[in-house]
Amino acid sequence: MKSPADRLLSDADKEKIRAAVREAEIRTAGEIVPMVVPASYDYPMADVTGAVAFSLPLAIVLTPVIGGRFWIGPQNMWVFLGTFALLYAFFFLVIRRVPPLKRLFISKAEIDEEVEEAAVSAFYQEGLYRTRDETGVLIFISMFEKKVWILADKGINEKVGKEQWQGIAGHIAGGIHTGRQVNALCDAVSMVGDLLATHFPAGRENPDELSNLIVGE
Repeated sequence: MKSPADRLLSDADKEKIRAAVREAEIRTAGEIVPMVVPASYDYPMADVTGAVAFSLPLAIVLTPVIGGRFWIGPQNMWVFLGTFALLYAFFFLVIRRVPPLKRLFISKAEIDEEVEEAAVSAFYQEGLYRTRDETGVLIFISMFEKKVWILADKGINEKVGKEQWQGIAGHIAGGIHTGRQVNALCDAVSMVGDLLATHFPAGRENPDELSNLIVGE
């Protein structure tokens, strides 16, 4: 079975993105690494909260119906607990497997925090801080949250403002929402290449130090 990230990007899509990265990096000493992951975090409390939110009111409504039908009594606590347990197990599995439903029980603040934390971890795990001229840029795309986070190394952040990264991230996010994720990402790679070429033009030696695309499992 394909992972969510593989369902987002076909082999042709991946090659198109890698080609865009190679083309952008020819013009600059910077290193651009797009990274696509299925999710930044599992959000286990969303499964619990959602299951309770659906199963509790249904159990309250169904208990007198079930109890009355089987002559147990409309207010029987064991009927309520059994009904609640079955409904909870059902909705827990449904919410866990249906991302749009699960997102309803996660706050925007929690999503922003988890995506940023995952992006920072990936920046260091993938070695973007180890480039020769401190010019690594990570374009981090988290599919479940539909969020894009761009992180740049020290050498770049001294010359490129935060608002420029936010504009590029917004362009990618807009492409994902309209089904143009691949073209939007390639456009963004070109935009990052333009920024880097302005401040860090390619020199005589311009090795490709990092991966041109990372797809998480």
